[in-house]
Amino acid sequence: IQGTIYKSYHIINFVQLLHSKSVVFCLSVGLSFCLSAGLYCDLSVDGIGTCWPRSAAGELISRPCPEQFNGIHYNTTNRVYRECQSNGSWAPRGNYSQCTEIIVLRKSKVHYQVAVIINYLGHCISLGALLLAFTLFMRLRSIRCLRNIIHWNLISAFILRNATWFVVQLTMNPAVTESNQVWCRLVTAAYNYFHVTNFFWMFGEGCYLHTAVVLTYSTDKLRKWMFICIGWGIPFPIIVAWAFGKLYYDNEKCWFGKRAGVYTDYIYQGPMILVLLINFVFLFNIVRILMTKLRASTTSETIQYRKAVKATLVLLPLLGITYMLFFVNPGGEDEVAQIVFIYFNSILESFQGFFVSVFYCFLNSEVRSAVRKRWIRWQDRHSIRSRAVRATSLPTSPSRVSFHSIKQSSNL
Repeated sequence: IQGTIYKSYHIINFVQLLHSKSVVFCLSVGLSFCLSAGLYCDLSVDGIGTCWPRSAAGELISRPCPEQFNGIHYNTTNRVYRECQSNGSWAPRGNYSQCTEIIVLRKSKVHYQVAVIINYLGHCISLGALLLAFTLFMRLRSIRCLRNIIHWNLISAFILRNATWFVVQLTMNPAVTESNQVWCRLVTAAYNYFHVTNFFWMFGEGCYLHTAVVLTYSTDKLRKWMFICIGWGIPFPIIVAWAFGKLYYDNEKCWFGKRAGVYTDYIYQGPMILVLLINFVFLFNIVRILMTKLRASTTSETIQYRKAVKATLVLLPLLGITYMLFFVNPGGEDEVAQIVFIYFNSILESFQGFFVSVFYCFLNSEVRSAVRKRWIRWQDRHSIRSRAVRATSLPTSPSRVSFHSIKQSSNL
């Protein structure tokens, strides 16, 4: 009888175990262990959200670190531990000491928010400077040569890129990217198109300088339509090919980001890297020639070439470094490297348009000279008008009237 009661007791415990949600855990540690234990810690969920299954008393249970906490995602490969005490109750709190990523990501989130502010501020300043530079090139017709037309188009490409950046930031959100609507994919395609045009117009700058300085050809043989085809024409079929690749192989999330194992983004990133490398070769040859053949030359045209080369030497690395940074994103668990990358990339990326405006327009001696002449002419016209207004506003004296009347009468 005693044996029958003992077996019945274990059968009842087994039935209760089957109805509990910890059956998987028990099967994993061994059914005999579960049947032999008398006390259990019930199924529990702690304040962070980790689910603790029904467990035998005296066991130390491990669970993966939570996937997210307070909206912050972090690595789930680390473990959190909690003891099922001998009296059948859980320890007051789990041991989350290995979940250090939650602290790192909180800090990273703060730095990311600061980086977003820097991006908005930099793009606003860049867009304002670019619009001012665009207006100057449009109004100053006296300086319209092929070299400045190339500058003008480069500035226009940066304006359109900055404008589409604002469109992306103001319209894209998780709900929109998940819906993957046609209009958001077109916005992404437009942003990438203007991104590519920036590089091809920088390539146009390099082509012009290389032709004028290294090849010693007359720049009169160069035509504006050639550079328009390079700057605006070539990027179009590249982006169309990229769009078809996205449509068939990675058609999700408004074409932002890329799926693992899919390399459609290299359809437009590859040509950008290629023209960047070609431009560096151009600059090497240009600097080599300037250090030798043009050192003694003091003509105004040579001086302009030197200044253009200096501007390109500054801007091309800025344009290239910010793009190359995407390929060396530190990632991983190095918090300092991530923070440095976030700030460095945000500052350079957002202020590119400002740098282009400063070096190709505001520091351009032709532009400054034309603006100075315009200002002097405006001051002269303003002073002449003010003198004329003052002269007409003076009261006429009687003697002056009599003199004019006498003169008119004598003429008659």
